[in-house]
Amino acid sequence: MNAALRQTLSPARKPCGSLRVQIAGETCVLRCSGALWLPAHRALIAADLHLEKGSAFAARGQMLPPYDSRATLDRLETEIADLDPGLVVLLGDSFHDARAIGRMADEDRARLDRLAGGRNWLWLEGNHDHKALADDARTEASLPGRVVGDMALGALRLTHEPEPRTPGDDRQGEVAGHLHPAARVVAYGRGVRRPCFVTDGSRLILPAFGAFTGGLNVRDPVIAGLFATEPLTAVLGRDKVHAIAWDRLP
Repeated sequence: MNAALRQTLSPARKPCGSLRVQIAGETCVLRCSGALWLPAHRALIAADLHLEKGSAFAARGQMLPPYDSRATLDRLETEIADLDPGLVVLLGDSFHDARAIGRMADEDRARLDRLAGGRNWLWLEGNHDHKALADDARTEASLPGRVVGDMALGALRLTHEPEPRTPGDDRQGEVAGHLHPAARVVAYGRGVRRPCFVTDGSRLILPAFGAFTGGLNVRDPVIAGLFATEPLTAVLGRDKVHAIAWDRLP
């Protein structure tokens, strides 16, 4: 088999064309998966996994393919294999609702245990999973790691929901999720909507990491109003994170 055909039939996975930015003086690597890598702390951060969203919809009679948790954990496992973090922080809304942990397949629960093995693993409380995490902590077969609220990591403050901007307050170092930012990008006469990071160098909002999560347009006042100046959007491509200026967004 010649080399060209071999590459066509068995393409190698391309490395992530990540984007490096500085937030409050900390080097932040924005990954194609939507995760954040902090090399100085060997920390991997992901927001809004919304595990078991598909099963939640199924319980209400809306049949979605029940593979969202598996797909999300596949993505998380790939990031852990690539980066070997010492610390993993899941930035809230890791589970879709209060009963999501109980609906997880046994193999998915077991995979979480394997991924967390030998690492410092932290679950931040979100608005969707606060009760789920609290109830799980009281069981004998609880999730790996610890449940925490907002936390500091170097010059950064990790939280689930970004705080509203107030005059004279730039929220220096805030890293948050919750809003699922997405941007509409036009190329070759076609528009596509993609998850994105958004930052002004003081604060950073992460895209949702989960497979079944939607997105809120970054130009919506809920997101745009968090920034005193026009922020940078870092749009997730298949193998590259694309830095796009605010004024280029349609």
